Amino acid sequence: MAPEAIVAQDLTYNYGNLVAVDHVSFSVADNQIIGFLGPNGAGKSTVVKMLSGQLRPKAGKATVLGVDVARWPKRVQAQAGICFEITNLYEEMTAVDNLNLFARLFSVNGFDAEALLNRVGLGGRGHDLVSRYSKGMKQRLMVARALLNRPKILFLDEPTNGLDPVSAEAIRNIILEERERGATIFLTTHDMMEADKLSDRVAFINQGRIAAIDTPLALKQKYGKRSLKAQVMGSDGRLKSREVALDEASTPEAVSELFSKEQVVTLHSEEATLEDIFIRITGRGLV
Repeated sequence: MAPEAIVAQDLTYNYGNLVAVDHVSFSVADNQIIGFLGPNGAGKSTVVKMLSGQLRPKAGKATVLGVDVARWPKRVQAQAGICFEITNLYEEMTAVDNLNLFARLFSVNGFDAEALLNRVGLGGRGHDLVSRYSKGMKQRLMVARALLNRPKILFLDEPTNGLDPVSAEAIRNIILEERERGATIFLTTHDMMEADKLSDRVAFINQGRIAAIDTPLALKQKYGKRSLKAQVMGSDGRLKSREVALDEASTPEAVSELFSKEQVVTLHSEEATLEDIFIRITGRGLV
């Protein structure tokens, strides 16, 4: 079994009277992508800040890469890359200057700024002022900055939120490449399709608590329902929809009846999405 890169035990944080994270416990294996899935305000970003040493828990404990984060946050940060949804770049500096500045701040030597920019799709734009960048370009630069120190663990907070499809796909590919390199990735998102595509395991967080945690497949098998969706030609010449539930004792008979009594035009299987399951478990949507 792979060692645990992250262990959270009863993590709790409140902003005044608002309990943002309420006794959250979970673990993440080394070289795994975990998707923290929940709507805005569910507590995702606060969990990231506690795990990365930017907030001290009001209660509970977090261990990252074997280090107690509250006691030695700098040790964790030296081995981590962090990318938040809100950009905090120096916009009147160039992209190369931004990377070089953060490399000096974190004592990172021997990195190639241009190669890193090429990797995130910003090749040839390294000497442009960041103020001239689009939102997608700034987000790519944030990701590049998070990769400066070849981190053992990556904290990515809504890394593709609001991006165009090309920029979003580029960042998803980098996430998978980093996992292939050996990094552990903690990904927060409210995009259920992104979580499904990227994550080895998914945690549903709602109102500061974890409602479920497992692989996407296991969650679908436990809480979801599969079905066959068909379009049939009605007697009036119009297409009508039919649905047959799968995995039930009556399924074979229902499918046989569908084909014997209807003129089937199209047929495809459909499984529950992570959003369907999130709504079923928590009673609320992801947006």
